Amino acid sequence: MASPLRLALIAHDEKKDDMVAFTCAHAPFLAGCDLVATGTTGQRVVEACPNLEVRRLKSGPLGGDQQIGALIAEGAVDVLIFFVDPLTPMPHDVDVKALMRLAIVYDIPLALNHATAEMMLKRLGQP
Repeated sequence: MASPLRLALIAHDEKKDDMVAFTCAHAPFLAGCDLVATGTTGQRVVEACPNLEVRRLKSGPLGGDQQIGALIAEGAVDVLIFFVDPLTPMPHDVDVKALMRLAIVYDIPLALNHATAEMMLKRLGQP
């Protein structure tokens, strides 16, 4: 039996509603995945989709982005969905850039917006 897809979820504050809508729309598929998320994103997803199991790490500014980066470096993440808000300054911008760098270095699929995340799930067989 194949291992479940290991998927990391992150959303900036202004994109958390989009992440919640995305995960709820794809909950049947995501229920079969091993989900990990930064703290607040994970909390919002679990509140909206209580049947999804989400391992919640620290919030992004408190080290959650770095924790997910470490999981990428360890080979424990297959896909990163990171809904980025390009219009709001981030005090932890260097952490965000480091995380994206790791996704590129370790060649894992990285979706930075809803449209790309939808395309990735279609490619993975989710209608």
